[in-house]
Amino acid sequence: MCEVKNKNSSLQLQNIKGVGNKLSSKILKEVGGEENLKEIVDNLELEKLISIDGISQRKAIEIMNQLLGNPKQDFLKNERAFQLYDEIIEKILSYSNTDYSKNRILLLAPLKDKNKIEKRIDFVMDAKKLVSDLPIIKLRGLMKNLDEPKDFKLPYDSSKIIIVESDEDNQYLTELGLNQYYPIVTAINSPSFAEEIHNYELIFYIYSEGTLDFGELNNLIMINKEASINEIIPDKIIGYFNDNRFLFNQVAQIRKILNKETVLEDIDPILNSINLAEKENIDLDEILLEVKSYGDDRLKNEIKKVDLEGDEILDLLNHDMPSKLDKIFNDTLKELSEMIYNKTSIHFNPFLEKYPLEIDDNEVHRIKQDLNSKVENNLFDMKIKVASYLSSIKDKAYNEVMEIIKFDYMFTLGSFAYEYDLHRPVIDNDFKLKGAIHLNLALKDSNKIQRIDYELTEDSNIALLTGANSGGKTTLLETISQVSIMTQIGLPVACDSAKVPIFDELYHFSKKRSLDAGAFESFLRVFIPIVTTNSQKLVLLDELEGITELDASVKIISSFIELIKKTDSFAIIVTHMAKELINYTDIRVDGIEAKGLDENYDLIVDRTPRMNYLARSTPELILKRIYENSNGDLKEVYGEILKKFE
Repeated sequence: MCEVKNKNSSLQLQNIKGVGNKLSSKILKEVGGEENLKEIVDNLELEKLISIDGISQRKAIEIMNQLLGNPKQDFLKNERAFQLYDEIIEKILSYSNTDYSKNRILLLAPLKDKNKIEKRIDFVMDAKKLVSDLPIIKLRGLMKNLDEPKDFKLPYDSSKIIIVESDEDNQYLTELGLNQYYPIVTAINSPSFAEEIHNYELIFYIYSEGTLDFGELNNLIMINKEASINEIIPDKIIGYFNDNRFLFNQVAQIRKILNKETVLEDIDPILNSINLAEKENIDLDEILLEVKSYGDDRLKNEIKKVDLEGDEILDLLNHDMPSKLDKIFNDTLKELSEMIYNKTSIHFNPFLEKYPLEIDDNEVHRIKQDLNSKVENNLFDMKIKVASYLSSIKDKAYNEVMEIIKFDYMFTLGSFAYEYDLHRPVIDNDFKLKGAIHLNLALKDSNKIQRIDYELTEDSNIALLTGANSGGKTTLLETISQVSIMTQIGLPVACDSAKVPIFDELYHFSKKRSLDAGAFESFLRVFIPIVTTNSQKLVLLDELEGITELDASVKIISSFIELIKKTDSFAIIVTHMAKELINYTDIRVDGIEAKGLDENYDLIVDRTPRMNYLARSTPELILKRIYENSNGDLKEVYGEILKKFE
């Protein structure tokens, strides 16, 4: 029975939905037992679960999350907190190039173990440093959609045949699986068998004793039965490398950029040599026609120069070749034979001594068989040598590819940290941010974006945040959530510097409109229990006063403040009713100060909150602007209204 235990949960593998006793036993058998499974879970090695027959990627992620104790659900306690987590993961995934890194990133979840958090932050910071010195765009192009090398299945070829000496040899080669590539036939001593095998383009005689006599077969290749599969079927390993050639070439370039050793650079030139050799097809018919045309012209010109005497004319009448003409033909045919040899490397004379020259079709057919046999034999010898080398590097080539695929996880996190200019947070009891920025703004023009500073401490663990609409209060809350989530995932954060506590739970309540009675009751059932447990929480509330009538909202939120102050939890409450709340509770009030409005009525604002400062609202700013631009009685009226805001 497999249990993966952590501080808060214990879970049996077979209790996971869709994983019964049978699949549970299979998983344990495939991974090598409970300890290995625990190591796989701790290292987020999702691919090892996916590689088990019958487990899809989706199922593997589900199993892994369950075995991890569902840390996301443990930490992210409401819908908006989950959304912010998902947005962070989506940003990281945009830098991922492989399924391997995508799977691992999908498993990134907030942790509560300080050592594990800091270990992962170390990893990401190392990745950021590495990536900063790399040609990121070029590497992304090379790494896009990298996958592990695909298996290659050599198609069945009925134009070739394997001949063996005995049924035992036939069975042996069949058990090796060679019958899936070529027909295997046991030799028999009969004229029909000898005639039958002549119809094959290539004959592999795989011998034990070497007792079979095939006469002068030119398309015969002899191979010892004890030879390796690659010596018998070299096309199998060559096909594997040809099929994965583009992948190996991509990885070779990546490894070169990363200054890693590689055998993959050897593959392209080796395969080129084989592919060129296979295309070297001598067109004998074209060569012979070209040589014949030259020979006919030469004979014609030489014969014109000959003066025949009486006896020589009689020889012609008697169908004998006069010595003068005989010499011309012999010299011409000798020259033509040399021309053919220079083009084919074969000595033969296919021409009959006639004018114009005639080609001996039987001789040409014989030579074509010889030529094809020679080409096939030479090519086969070449393939054996190539297959031997490729076989020796196959495992290394595969491992080099897998190393780069796994590197993409580091490259993805490093690229994300580098491009967002993330910095290491310090695990601390206080929450202090300097130069913080929302991830949605981090890649924009830095000259137009103001970074913010903010803090909560053990002594001042809760604050009201006030300020004009569109002043940045919601953005600040989301930035704080992002920093907390990223820190506990084990990521650097979008701050110049940050001190961040480790929380047990994160609640992020976004703005809510007025709720009907049923929805209001549901909200209270989620909201109020937050303060009833001893876990350390970060609670962020964004303008909850709209949930019900103002007076009721003030009483509910002020009661919540009093309860949260007594705990180790931290809270920030964005509100427009700070004046009402401070009548019920003693609490720090911070404000994002708007200095006024520009000519387009856009806020002129300092987005870093001022501590212990009640900021003015947008309506107050608008009234003040109208007041300053008014005269007489109207100005006096606006002034009276403004006094109500004090």
